[in-house]
Amino acid sequence: MAPTVVLITGANRGIGRGLLQRFLALPDHTVIAGNRNPAHPSSQSLAELPRGPGSKLIVVKIDATVEQDPFDAVKELQEKHGIEYLDIVIPNAGVSFAWPKVADVKLDDLRAHMAPNVFGFLTLYQATRPLLQKSTREPIFAPIGSTAGVLARQPPITNGTYGPTKAVVNWYTIRINAEEPWLNAFVMDPGWVQTDLGNAGAQYFGLPQAYTTLDDSCDGMMRVFAETSKEKHGGKMAQFDGNIWEW
Repeated sequence: MAPTVVLITGANRGIGRGLLQRFLALPDHTVIAGNRNPAHPSSQSLAELPRGPGSKLIVVKIDATVEQDPFDAVKELQEKHGIEYLDIVIPNAGVSFAWPKVADVKLDDLRAHMAPNVFGFLTLYQATRPLLQKSTREPIFAPIGSTAGVLARQPPITNGTYGPTKAVVNWYTIRINAEEPWLNAFVMDPGWVQTDLGNAGAQYFGLPQAYTTLDDSCDGMMRVFAETSKEKHGGKMAQFDGNIWEW
């Protein structure tokens, strides 16, 4: 049986690493970690993770701020590693380091969020789309999103640089799902997770840490991935607990 091929960006820490670890532990999975620096110790340590029978790990360079990186990575995957298709692509790489009021937004901070969170997401989709089309199952394109980017029931917190970038990801994912009848494209909301980024945001707002443990988030997202379909989740925001969030 052909392996399930999964590509995750930002897979050397936090949510990305948690998902990679779980996919890699399944049998007959080829899991691709797209990381900014494959030589970094956090990337190198991925090789030590347990693997299910018939499963393997590939690490490639994908810097979400470099426009050409996803295209070069796909070429490397095809020519060096013999990857002929992708079944699941999870754009996870991104940043969140400033949470100002709209009146206080600095354009340099907004640009620094847009580069990986939006431009990196978009180029990753464009680069991986041809290999997703070659999947023999219903392929999945599921960016890691945030309720910070929704319009309905918008969280009542200042979030003038990160929130708008996630709103753009929401818009693009809805359009991708509508434009590609063969592709299940949806936003995966991991919750407010106790990662370095999540806890930094929580502390900025006066909380000791984020609400959701990494294990609870990743275990829940894996259940969603296992049962998803275009009919069920396409064009929607699926939460890690299985609920659908209103846009």
